[in-house]
Amino acid sequence: MSARYRLSTALVVSSMVVIAATLMPAAAQSPQSGDVVKKGEYLARAGDCVACHTAPEGKLFAGGRSMPTPFGTLYTSNITPDAETGIGKWSADDFYRTMHSGRFPDGGLLYPAMPFGSYTKVTRDDSDAIFAYLKTIAPVRQTNRPHELQFPYNNRSLILGWRTLFFNEGEFKPDPKQSDEWNRGAYLVEGLGHCGMCHTPINALGGSRESEAFQGGLIPMQDWYAPSLTSNKEAGLGDWSIEEISDLLQKGISTRGAVYGPMAEVVYNSLQYMTDEDTRAMAIYLKSIAQDEPSPPKPSVRTEEASLLISLGKTVYDKHCASCHGAEGEGKPPHYPPLAGNQSIQMESAVNGIRMVLNGGYPPATAKNPMPHGMPPFAVTLSDDEVAAVASYIRTAWGNRGTPVSAAEANKLRSAPLQ
Repeated sequence: MSARYRLSTALVVSSMVVIAATLMPAAAQSPQSGDVVKKGEYLARAGDCVACHTAPEGKLFAGGRSMPTPFGTLYTSNITPDAETGIGKWSADDFYRTMHSGRFPDGGLLYPAMPFGSYTKVTRDDSDAIFAYLKTIAPVRQTNRPHELQFPYNNRSLILGWRTLFFNEGEFKPDPKQSDEWNRGAYLVEGLGHCGMCHTPINALGGSRESEAFQGGLIPMQDWYAPSLTSNKEAGLGDWSIEEISDLLQKGISTRGAVYGPMAEVVYNSLQYMTDEDTRAMAIYLKSIAQDEPSPPKPSVRTEEASLLISLGKTVYDKHCASCHGAEGEGKPPHYPPLAGNQSIQMESAVNGIRMVLNGGYPPATAKNPMPHGMPPFAVTLSDDEVAAVASYIRTAWGNRGTPVSAAEANKLRSAPLQ
């Protein structure tokens, strides 16, 4: 089973990011009982399995979704209970081995695009529940499409080296020094949720830089930046309240900001279905790791050019942005996020801010925010200079401590994928 993707030596991470499993007591009943299946459905939602294993316009969990990577294109697998093309002949042991050890039932190696580095932390009870649920969905006869990977990445034996360097097998172990809520949140974030797949930078071999866990990074092939979850000046969760973090995860908006891009898809497919208790637990854990202060951003444009951009940027902002975000960047939360003091605006990477100016977007429609307010695209209305100018102004006005961006950076992102 796979849920979000990264390709290492032989593979990549694709992203989006996602979150969460449930840590529930073992069920003292048959594996196919209604309670276990219901639990498994919740876990499959929490792990956002549908995002990767259901192709656009395709059948549920039948796979076939293309995942472009720097090494070629991967195609996701069929995890319906079809006996010939899906997992219909698998046992619960087979499924757990795949989740926990990253191996097929015959012992073959999975590409680390399937985030078994995170799934290995999922408990056997939770793995069995997911499998019980998958066995109840409609089987779809659809042969898995072969990956189209460049040489030498199409050689699965390379995965042995990657596993030696980057894979640490083992279920999540609670920290006895922490509260039950904190441990639950850690399990949700680090296990089935595999948030680190996007929010942890990768090294030259495609493995996670564990010494920089959750410190943010650019999502390969998507041109979106997954902000640091440890930095109070990126995701900024350290000075958010538990309620504000929980709202962002479950609703897609809070009084401090809104989610867009890949994270909006994660909230739409997955996080909005989490219980209040689970999102609170994740919020407690995430707030606890948001402690460090990053180094100041480095300007990417000359001082003279920056001054001109910021001057033009105020004009563009007053004309196109102030009516929603306020003359002083105060916004109209929660529907129109504040820009003054908004950590996501001030990150070292300006990618997300530039993309929002160019493409606009909506937070996800969720049960607790069914009619989100959106932002129109300005790619047609504004030139590269104007996009860079207004992004530079927003990043530096009202006490914001970001740095100016160049017209070349805006131009580069005009053709970036919208997803």
